[in-house]
Amino acid sequence: MTEHLGYAERHWFQEVATGSAEPRNWPDDHAPLTTPRPPEVVFAFYREQCRRSDAVLSATPLSAPPVGRHPGPDGDDVTDLRWIVLHMIEETARRAGHLDLARELLDGRTGLGPRERSRGRARSGRAVPAGCGQWPPV
Repeated sequence: MTEHLGYAERHWFQEVATGSAEPRNWPDDHAPLTTPRPPEVVFAFYREQCRRSDAVLSATPLSAPPVGRHPGPDGDDVTDLRWIVLHMIEETARRAGHLDLARELLDGRTGLGPRERSRGRARSGRAVPAGCGQWPPV
């Protein structure tokens, strides 16, 4: 999902907002929600795309219309950089929610903080595994 978010940052802030993007370092030819790349490469890619998004935001007014276009009928909805920023907030929050659900399925933690952990049980009623539930996370 982190790689997907990197692609989303690249698409919206570079391809759509500015109308151009640097070529990708690799083809996007793997199965959905998988990557052949190691985590450190994926995280570096995501950080670099965010850095480039930040540069676009620093140099472009929120009211600026996009230079490029998102494909398909949804492309007509993109009115300005402000729309792109709000869309990326939604996109990032959605993926964070997916990751939170996956983590909860793995360890039972609900993200409610010390209240649930202090009783030694996750909301599901399962015992919280040893080492889980430290705040802040280690």
